[in-house]
Amino acid sequence: MKKNVLDATDVWSSILDRFYEVFGKGVSLQLISSEKFDPANGKRGKLGKVAYLENWVTKITSVAAKDDAVFSVTFDWDESDGLPGAFIMQNHHHSEFYLKSVTLDDVPGHGPIHFVCNSWVFPAQRYKYNRVFFSNKTYLPCDTPEPLRLYREDELKNLRGNGSGQLKEWDRVYDYAYYNDLGFPEKGKDSARQVLGGSAEYPYPRRGRTGRQPNKKDPNSESRLFLLNLNVYIPRDEQFSHVKFSDFIAYAVKSLGQVIVPEMRAIFDKTINDFDTLQDVYDLYEGGIELPAGHTLSKIRECIPWELFRELLRSDGERFLKLPVPDVIKEDKTAWRTDEEFGREMLAGVNPVLIKLLTEFPPTSKLDTGVYGDQSSKITRDHVEKNMDGLTVEEALSNKKLFILDHHDALIPYLRRINMTPTKTYATRTILLLKDDGTLRPLAIELSLPHEDGDEHGVESVVFTPCDEEGIQKSFWQLAKAYAAVNDSGYHQLVCHWLNTHAVIEPFIIATSRQLSLVHPIYKLLTPHFRDTMHINALARQFLINADGVLERTVYPGRYALEMSSKIYKNWNFTEQALPRDLLKRGIAVEDPSQPHGLKLVIEDYPFAVDGLEIWSAIEAWVREYCCFYYPTDEKIKTDLELQSWWDEIRTKGHGDLKDETWWYKMETRDELIQACTTIMWIASALHAAVNFGQYPYAGFLPNRPTVSRRFLPKPGTPEYKELESKPDVALLKTITAQFQTLLGVSLIEILSRHSTDEVYLGQRDTLNWTADKGALDAFERFGKALRSIEANITERNKDARFRNRTGPIKIPYELLFPNTSGENGVGGLAVRGIPNSISI
Repeated sequence: MKKNVLDATDVWSSILDRFYEVFGKGVSLQLISSEKFDPANGKRGKLGKVAYLENWVTKITSVAAKDDAVFSVTFDWDESDGLPGAFIMQNHHHSEFYLKSVTLDDVPGHGPIHFVCNSWVFPAQRYKYNRVFFSNKTYLPCDTPEPLRLYREDELKNLRGNGSGQLKEWDRVYDYAYYNDLGFPEKGKDSARQVLGGSAEYPYPRRGRTGRQPNKKDPNSESRLFLLNLNVYIPRDEQFSHVKFSDFIAYAVKSLGQVIVPEMRAIFDKTINDFDTLQDVYDLYEGGIELPAGHTLSKIRECIPWELFRELLRSDGERFLKLPVPDVIKEDKTAWRTDEEFGREMLAGVNPVLIKLLTEFPPTSKLDTGVYGDQSSKITRDHVEKNMDGLTVEEALSNKKLFILDHHDALIPYLRRINMTPTKTYATRTILLLKDDGTLRPLAIELSLPHEDGDEHGVESVVFTPCDEEGIQKSFWQLAKAYAAVNDSGYHQLVCHWLNTHAVIEPFIIATSRQLSLVHPIYKLLTPHFRDTMHINALARQFLINADGVLERTVYPGRYALEMSSKIYKNWNFTEQALPRDLLKRGIAVEDPSQPHGLKLVIEDYPFAVDGLEIWSAIEAWVREYCCFYYPTDEKIKTDLELQSWWDEIRTKGHGDLKDETWWYKMETRDELIQACTTIMWIASALHAAVNFGQYPYAGFLPNRPTVSRRFLPKPGTPEYKELESKPDVALLKTITAQFQTLLGVSLIEILSRHSTDEVYLGQRDTLNWTADKGALDAFERFGKALRSIEANITERNKDARFRNRTGPIKIPYELLFPNTSGENGVGGLAVRGIPNSISI
């Protein structure tokens, strides 16, 4: 595929490449023997004669960059030199091109040999070494044919780089850096940000190194690019495909463009930056500019040259400059307000990974009492037992009926500073009862503030309980639920989503390319689950999680957002990221050997856990079969030097602030390798899908998942109290996210909730010839069959009326862990179902 600009071939570069061809500067290839040494080249495989791609000048290629160009090349190869196992390619053109694959046809005594390349090849003068591509054979280091061994080692050295200098787009270097590129120290203290990583106080996973110069104001920080510059260095092969990148820009143009019209209208509104009524919020999704349909729309599209504008001219029912209707209000505009839906979303919403069993009453805190005083909960038996259907607290605890969504300890250390900004919020604890019908009933919400006399004096708390009767108490209960949702929204974005998927996976990506050869079986197993992650993380650092970026502007911790996530990362334990271990730790499951996955759920109707355990088990079975194919004994694990270097680097460099060996597998047995790879794949695929693609369906309607609260509870005798009595919805809207923040936040999560048109889903590969080993291919086919069976199971469960938490009051089935192996939604969009292989958005 030739160099492109969004979805069109770079015509000027194409013309120059033809010019270079005329003067004999073509694209050359040399086969490398996997069986014979070259006496003049040390212990490296013998090289064949140089051959060139044919008909570059005369071949007419498509203007659309998405179309592959196929060229022929004829090799002069001596059969006595054995089978080719690799080749060297040199690009003598002006421009880079993307090499997807090379196939040698009719190799005597063998048949075709496939080389899966998937790499950008820059002009030869950009490299200080030869570009080498290996066949799709898979080798452990000890089994590598001797003529290929040094080529294998050289390639890894090239990918590691020398650790210095600013990296350019043609560099293929994978290296580590701290998160020291988020702030603008030159703008002053308010725009500077703490360096994350490299210290016990602010630990963090490592990111990819760019090598940019230090900031002139603060040498510990890296200089930043101009805000709208999207060319943050990552290895070229880690960048979005042209289809994905054009999708991303188109979605951004369309989504952020939706901010303009309501904001312009708000300038002339009576309450600037506030919604006056809930109907004002609903109006964001209703009406809009209808586009011409049918033949007229097709003609308009034909006149548009690039996919950049494809999203602006839709034929899927969405309207121009209007937000799509979020699922949470699609069937019923009021169901989001019910207590049942409030509890259900802790099991099947956008953040179903935090609720845990309550094991002591009242809840306690793990914060240091010497610093923060008494942080114990003020919730009493009188608060909760009135709604427990005759149960006592002791009976409910012993029968595993009480659960908690606890955001207290994470927020208290920062709450005083946060509330000195325009944000005004509380640390929350929410206690819920598991009813006989399997649903959760919220019993009490505690709102806490640091004591006005100082942190060492503990907290001042107020507790609210459900109220069905119209009046001020019901309005206070709705506000309490809103504050709890604010806490959960912020924690979800910063920790459950960003930290626990995006950030923690990047070191694995870097270490894999630095320490595992492309022909290593674990490299081939894991790399589909790393696609696009470094690119989306780099873009996030550029304009999302940076100082004064979109996240700080739309989520309540503001400037303390990433610093808070650093404090929480201190307790990140890799082994506990495995879904079964996580469920056991939260008390949501107990061990049960009779179950396929060895667990019995305490909440039987827990959609995330039920579907997740099936997905986990399928991934684990696939990984086990694959790893046992290449590692027949534990000894093979211990003696695999690449594998051991990979695991050591992940622990000591990639996650270098968390070196405690008890938090990591020792990587001495097959079972440890299987559990580690299963966990990595789970995080990158299913866990990310569960916490990402539900963002717009549930949080696209901000009153359901507000991200900011702007004022405290009203006190009796104040105008705010009277407003809460007479106009509770107005009071709610004045308390939660403001209009501009809502529009900006909703537009962001609309972008993040969309599947790309070239998405590759769990159970799929982007090439059929990814390995030459039939045993591995057969195991992968069985994995696909298992996922299709899970899809059928999810569909049946969603139809079963016994499982009320699967659809709930909003009447939307839980499909965030529906694998979508058929790729039926492979046209992009806001479809909820589908588990991409990787963290690709």
